[in-house]
Amino acid sequence: MHTTDRSLTLAVLLLTTACTLYGCTEVKPYQRAYLNDAAMRPGKTDIEKFDNSVHTYREGASGGGNGKSSGGCGCN
Repeated sequence: MHTTDRSLTLAVLLLTTACTLYGCTEVKPYQRAYLNDAAMRPGKTDIEKFDNSVHTYREGASGGGNGKSSGGCGCN
């Protein structure tokens, strides 16, 4: 049974490595400008952060924001 576990682990490792390497590709110099685009950056943009902030303040009294579902009066 020990040999079966080892071969299964090796097969999973090889499959994971193959899938990871399959996702790698060469990027041509003229394509690199699109990778530096603002839309390709992770995280929220400033307008998305502002929109989330406005939504939280607007829904604060009824508990519709992202946090806990209590009222805006400070009570739980």
